[in-house]
Amino acid sequence: MSGSIAVVGAGPGGLTAAMLLAGRGYRVKVFEKADRVGGRSAAITESGFSFDTGPTFLMMTFILREMFQEVGRNLDDYCTVMPLDPMYRLNFKDVSFDPSRDNEVTYQRIRDTFAGEESGYRKLLKRESVRYRYMYPCLQKPYGNPFSMLSPRLLRALPHLSAGRSLYSVLGNYFKNDNLRISFTFQAKYLGMSPWNCPGLYAMIPFIEHNFGVDHVKGGLSAISEAMARVIKEDGGEILTSTPVSRILTDGRGRATGVMLPDGSKEEYDAVVLNADFGYAAEKMFEEGVIRKWTPSRLDRSNYSCSTYMLYLGMDKIWDEPHHQIVLADDYRRNITEIMGEKILSEDVSVYVRNASVTDPTLAPDGHSALYVLVPVPNTRAPISWDDDCRREFRERVIARIADRTSIKDLEDHIVFQKEITPADWRDEYSIYQGATFNLGHNIRQMLYFRPHNRFEEVGNCYLVGGGTHPGSGLPTIYESARISSDLIRRDLPQ
Repeated sequence: MSGSIAVVGAGPGGLTAAMLLAGRGYRVKVFEKADRVGGRSAAITESGFSFDTGPTFLMMTFILREMFQEVGRNLDDYCTVMPLDPMYRLNFKDVSFDPSRDNEVTYQRIRDTFAGEESGYRKLLKRESVRYRYMYPCLQKPYGNPFSMLSPRLLRALPHLSAGRSLYSVLGNYFKNDNLRISFTFQAKYLGMSPWNCPGLYAMIPFIEHNFGVDHVKGGLSAISEAMARVIKEDGGEILTSTPVSRILTDGRGRATGVMLPDGSKEEYDAVVLNADFGYAAEKMFEEGVIRKWTPSRLDRSNYSCSTYMLYLGMDKIWDEPHHQIVLADDYRRNITEIMGEKILSEDVSVYVRNASVTDPTLAPDGHSALYVLVPVPNTRAPISWDDDCRREFRERVIARIADRTSIKDLEDHIVFQKEITPADWRDEYSIYQGATFNLGHNIRQMLYFRPHNRFEEVGNCYLVGGGTHPGSGLPTIYESARISSDLIRRDLPQ
């Protein structure tokens, strides 16, 4: 049994961990309940259309490259990375802004659209590069005990935390125009948070976008998961799809010893890597009494991200619209307050539309397109029924917003395939605690040591990966969580 690792969940974190561990010589078996790999990064396929279930923005692609390099591979041998320019369109009620991956082009567009604000852009790039240089390395290290918070690296980064300030407040250092500040703070949605509450240290996210660019992968970001699965198998790992794990087995000393499958069969392993949604796993995947810190009452008291309402639309037409477009509510702050604070469905919605077929024709049949629509909404803590009437009315609201603010006026007339996911579906069908698609919130009290640890503090020989552990949600940080946990396994169970 020496060197045997069970990986529960074939999402980006589980696959990255499995790839790294298999490449280092461990005997790895991945268990995935769905019929394909990827988790929330899996492909939804039907009638020649392909959609990414969840993440569609690929940033910091160099981190993904590093993961492949660590196992002696070149990402470009497995995936075709396509740089996007413009990176996306921000569609306000009275103006549109298309940031370029070329900083000089973006500077000119700010000068043309938000006259007098352009100098703030260069100031942002310079100042936030310093924050990134100090802060990002702190996200690449584990925080398994209180003393880790006193590491010299983290202490040197403290002056760059912008403690007590929100992301929106920090952007006031650079821009006065409200729309422009929103243009560099909407990224808080990657964390499922409000720019007015998101910690100011995340001002490094717009810097990351503008410094490294935004990429697409041919075939969709799901192709990354499929590439990782290929590497895992090349290195002797095993992947079982349509094979859920019902429980993590533990011994009398609180150590993980293996997994139990729904038929009651048990398999023993030296360690378990857990890539299930954290809240769901803590509540459902251990014997009663094993979890004593992250109890149901604590889970319920914790802060969670918003959820998302999703439409995946196969169309018999192609529109000349950007690859990524964010249509912002007329009153964006009110929209965010309704989602995060009042927990109601906004009349004035913000809608993200990915029209990836203009870049990648492999996602739909010839002459067709695959539209991906995401709307931030409250998680299932909100008293929203999501019954048939609610779904129908909200869908109509979303379609109307797209028609009103883009050239996609006749959308309803061209739909040949549709799939819908609501917060209730995320909770019930995808096993996401409270339907919070971006997992535990990223407020200061749920970061670093205060987030569930990569070496799970509740259960020995159990390691967490994914958005619910350190360093948090978003593909680059999920990849980092897998690298951190894999390095801990190599230290704890050397080959």
